[in-house]
Amino acid sequence: MSAAREYGLDDDYEWPRPPEGGWTADDLDELPNLPPHTELIDGSLVFVSPQTRFHARAMLLLVNALLDQVPEGLDVIHEMTIKLNKRNRPEPDVLVFRAGADTGPKQTWYRPEDVVIAVEIVSEDSEDRDREVKPRKYAQAGIPHYWRVEENQGLPVVYVYELDPATQAYGLTGIFHNRLKLTVPFPIDIDLTAINRRR
Repeated sequence: MSAAREYGLDDDYEWPRPPEGGWTADDLDELPNLPPHTELIDGSLVFVSPQTRFHARAMLLLVNALLDQVPEGLDVIHEMTIKLNKRNRPEPDVLVFRAGADTGPKQTWYRPEDVVIAVEIVSEDSEDRDREVKPRKYAQAGIPHYWRVEENQGLPVVYVYELDPATQAYGLTGIFHNRLKLTVPFPIDIDLTAINRRR
């Protein structure tokens, strides 16, 4: 049985074939028929599996709380890519970015120098990328803050990292259960137990 049939695609479907040297960050905007939320990691396309309820709820919780608390000059968005370099364009689940980096409704990516916090909510198929690959790449690109969100008994646990400019690597500054309270990069106070609470 062909892979196309297993995925419900017709016999004429052609999978994207990478050019010599791999795809580039600009290719993501040009390739037809890519699934939503396709990322580029080291020149390879990464397709995202369907997300869980926890993932969706955690993303909503963080986006709404951050929008309420972000200071003037910064903004919050979810599921937008960062063009780290020619061969890497990952899509964090949540971004806090400099508001001046917003170029309009057709924008599809941000520069790493415009990103203040990159947040990844770990899924079963993204564990290695979110725990190892992406934080290393975000740090090398100079993104000052990285949060990794894991699920524990239905609640988010947030691992907060800050960039050490001397080593260009992240250092863990805290692991937060129930409540995420920070003073940098701006005052943040999020009730993590409110993941399923409706306004």
